[in-house]
Amino acid sequence: MTTTRRIMDNIFLIGYRCTGKTSAGKTLAAKLGLRFVDSDRVIVAEIGCSIAEFIAANGWGAFREKERNVLARLSEIDRQVVAAGGGAVTATENVVRMRSSGKVIWLQASPDAIRRRMQADAGTAVNRPPLTGQGSLEEIAMVLEVRKPLYAGAAHYRIDTDDLNTDEVAKKIIEIIDDDLKKNPDG
Repeated sequence: MTTTRRIMDNIFLIGYRCTGKTSAGKTLAAKLGLRFVDSDRVIVAEIGCSIAEFIAANGWGAFREKERNVLARLSEIDRQVVAAGGGAVTATENVVRMRSSGKVIWLQASPDAIRRRMQADAGTAVNRPPLTGQGSLEEIAMVLEVRKPLYAGAAHYRIDTDDLNTDEVAKKIIEIIDDDLKKNPDG
């Protein structure tokens, strides 16, 4: 039986901005024949503006509440790859929901790799509003320092994406899932 037919749960990809959650998630979903969902894109579709505009008008608290509601709904659906927002792990209820409805995989990258990817991404300013008043590398290092234990506590598995392309990340995730299914054939 192939991996695709045996996956009943979700695969949640967590990690900081620009670690490959969306790009690798799309590739992974296509390879496994699963639905791909980016939780931030669901939020944008529902709020009718960019995340940066929403946060400027309503604050981070309102955004995190919207994120909790979206992840709660997504956690009730099976057989999908979900790219969770970088800060989704800051709410314990998000972590509990993701872990109870699928496998959580932390895509990790170094601050330098994240900064390079953010600079190369034209949508960074609109889709990724600053989290602190620090410069980009300082902000990345500071936020990662706070979130690393949260990512580690939420994740079933971790993959370092610094030197991997999206196909390689997807392949590593499939290997993890195959190994997991061999060890736990009934779930």
